[in-house]
Amino acid sequence: MKKITSIIFWVLLFSGIALGQNESKKILFFGDSITAGYGLDEEQAFPALIQERIDSLGWNFNVVNAGLSGETSAGGLRRVDWMLRQEFSIFVLELGGNDGLRGIDLESTKKNLEEIIEKVRNKKPDAKIILTGMQVPPNLGPDYTSQFKEMYPEIAEEKNVTLIPFLLEEVGGNPELNQADGIHPTAKGHKIIAETVWETLKPILQDMRA
Repeated sequence: MKKITSIIFWVLLFSGIALGQNESKKILFFGDSITAGYGLDEEQAFPALIQERIDSLGWNFNVVNAGLSGETSAGGLRRVDWMLRQEFSIFVLELGGNDGLRGIDLESTKKNLEEIIEKVRNKKPDAKIILTGMQVPPNLGPDYTSQFKEMYPEIAEEKNVTLIPFLLEEVGGNPELNQADGIHPTAKGHKIIAETVWETLKPILQDMRA
């Protein structure tokens, strides 16, 4: 009887290990209309393109698109607790752009983003956090524009998170890669954004697989 019990124990143990190894890890993209893919089909937005890249490699990660059009850093701070109910291994924070377009006080935006990071870290201490930098048009004045751009590296350094310096690199300000509003990227623009994100995300996924 003891021998049978022992065999059952080891079968269950190794089955649990196998299940754990095969369980998909989640990448949560938490952002605004850029993440949501405003004006496009969901499969054209950059998070879906990241999923396509992952699937093509046969890697066991699932992307969750938690983008919400019009979201500000304050709105994200109110919403993040609900998102933290689910499991994830990587949290990509893409917020602040709408704050900048509205000229919201930068100290408030910075505080909100930092609090979101703290909430994620407190709830999911093992999760990797990636912050995506943004920039705003110069019509708000050189001081605001410069300080807004510098805000993201400052947060990344202070909170020790990975930074993508500018999410819209090669896309922002290019009429051919943005919709008629001049703000939201086209499907072609999202392909470039996906490449920008992948450059930072790929080594992180490789480390997790190892």
